[in-house]
Amino acid sequence: MKRTTIGGQAVMEGVMMKNEDQYAVAVRKPNHEIEVKKDSYQSVTKRYPILNLPILRGVCAFGESMFIGMKTLMFSSEFVLDEEEAEPDRLETFTKKVFGEKSDSVFMGLTLVISILMAVAIFMLLPFFLSELLKKVIQSYTIRTLIEGLIRVSIFLLYVVAISRMEDIRRVFMYHGAEHKTINCLESGEPLTPENVKKHSCLHKRCGTSFLLIVMIISIVVFMFIRVDTLWLRFICRLLLIPVVAGISFEFIRFAGRSDNRVISALSRPGLCLQYLTTKEPDLDMIEVAITSVDSIFDWRAYQEAMRKGEIED
Repeated sequence: MKRTTIGGQAVMEGVMMKNEDQYAVAVRKPNHEIEVKKDSYQSVTKRYPILNLPILRGVCAFGESMFIGMKTLMFSSEFVLDEEEAEPDRLETFTKKVFGEKSDSVFMGLTLVISILMAVAIFMLLPFFLSELLKKVIQSYTIRTLIEGLIRVSIFLLYVVAISRMEDIRRVFMYHGAEHKTINCLESGEPLTPENVKKHSCLHKRCGTSFLLIVMIISIVVFMFIRVDTLWLRFICRLLLIPVVAGISFEFIRFAGRSDNRVISALSRPGLCLQYLTTKEPDLDMIEVAITSVDSIFDWRAYQEAMRKGEIED
């Protein structure tokens, strides 16, 4: 299988696909038409080459994917929410009143910051302090760090299982499956038709879900080497090392996505297994949306022709 630089994300009733500096989001509107928005975003790693070094590029990629993901998610929500649901809340009303034309960007930024703070509180702060409660019972720092990591992974899995029961989220997971199937079909060299795409797997090594799980696993190893006596200092060190952990995880996912090595495949297996929770089998209409998104930013026909001629290497 030939690898591409195509990556994507499921949004509300749609799929975002990204290829290098170009990305497009395709959304199935209530009238069944497909709305497509194409845009570009040049990574800071191209503007500042030093940021393209290992680890640093992972931190940048993670931040940029969150920014683009939030932007495309907000675009898709415009077509899904009905008039009553689309009424602005107090925060959105306040930002429009204070910032005027820039209110959408400010609101998106505030939403992103709040989301990050909540994620840190739930997946970092809570497991850390729960493990600290065991200090009088378990003297070993290594064991407590391992327990902290297991608590973090457990909370994450429970969170995924809980939201997967919501109808709207289940549909997002179906579009997530459509995204993966489309990329797998593209990389296999088959023409992108709904029928061809349908045959392929919902799992993919470069998935962001796998990335999150790898982050949690690698954090266990990294945090084991932080041995300071003060409680607040241990927690600050964990926060400061989040970018490092994310950078290491990115390098692993990047390498795994290009490798068929058995050892690497075995290490990737937990992330792939997690995708059984975050991807669902899509219908042909959803697959059509994913194909439309790819069509907008990538000439897959020329790519596959080059594959057949042997002009593209693994």
